[in-house]
Amino acid sequence: MNQILITQKLYVTPEIKRKRSFYKIYFLLSLFCAVLLFSFYIYAEYDRNRSEEVGKTLRNNTNFDQMLNEEENRLWIFVLGEEGNSIDETYILQEEMQEQMQPQIQYSEGEPYYPIATISIPKINVNEVVLSRTSDELLKISPTKFRGPDPNEIGNLCIVGHNYRNTKFFSKVPTLEIGDALELTDSKGRTVTYQMYSKYEVSPEDRECLLQETNGKREITLITCTNDGNLRVIAKFREK
Repeated sequence: MNQILITQKLYVTPEIKRKRSFYKIYFLLSLFCAVLLFSFYIYAEYDRNRSEEVGKTLRNNTNFDQMLNEEENRLWIFVLGEEGNSIDETYILQEEMQEQMQPQIQYSEGEPYYPIATISIPKINVNEVVLSRTSDELLKISPTKFRGPDPNEIGNLCIVGHNYRNTKFFSKVPTLEIGDALELTDSKGRTVTYQMYSKYEVSPEDRECLLQETNGKREITLITCTNDGNLRVIAKFREK
């Protein structure tokens, strides 16, 4: 008995064609988004590493005591070699030089910035340079001055730094406790020790921590983010 095999060809409806087209487009869009996100991640890591290298170079090259000693010696020899300068005039020139001297200026976004201090918090292994102004780009390099007087002057010097949830910049500031110490060395070579007396969290819109009334005391306010980035951690220090 002969058997007749009949092969039926599946009929593809317009609805199935539309679904197939939709799935193809969805797949291509998903692939494109994945590649885009991966590229963004790679660039962000590259940009962060590049900024950290700049910050590392600043830390390694910023030694205010050494800079002052070298500049004082050069000025001392120069002034003593000039006729008509008394000892009193030499001292005045040295003080004026110290007030005006800054480390070599760097540039970012067309605006000058420079190190104004070094900050050390031994408990959490922080040893960073404080830059003279704040911007998104500079915060990737190092903590920055946000508000207040010059370092180690009367008033409330507010310093901001990123919390990268690792060991960099101000990531460990949220773990500090009342009584912990901070040392700030300014561009005149003065090192002042401060002690933390308050720590709390506020919303990003709360600016009360920036107020400058300190009853004639020297204070420092450190500002960073909570680990989830929703709030700001405020750590306040007062001269010991």
